[in-house]
Amino acid sequence: MAAYISVPRDLTRVKSKILFNLTKRQLICFSVAAIVGVPVFFLLKRTGNVSLATLGMMLVMLPMFFLGMYEKDGQPLEKIAQHFIQAKIIRPQVRPYRTNNYYAALIRQDELEQEVQRIVH
Repeated sequence: MAAYISVPRDLTRVKSKILFNLTKRQLICFSVAAIVGVPVFFLLKRTGNVSLATLGMMLVMLPMFFLGMYEKDGQPLEKIAQHFIQAKIIRPQVRPYRTNNYYAALIRQDELEQEVQRIVH
């Protein structure tokens, strides 16, 4: 019986794992989620409802987990969000095509020179 191990063809997509088969990025995101989520759990647990405390903790920790795990086309979530914000909010939607016509620039320069000549004389 032969055992096969899949080897990726593109080795640039292979990421080095540090601890618990997680990358450095994932470890940082999960650590931040734990640092923020555990105190939220204990603060919400004081209300007496453990289920509510657990849900609150999960809601606080989920964005950090998503930030650590999500990747599309080799780009992490913050890069995708940055490109989206630039395309939709910062840069204008309609970008008119404008050319700098050399002959139009010469005509404008000539008109300006004629206006200067009229002002001088």
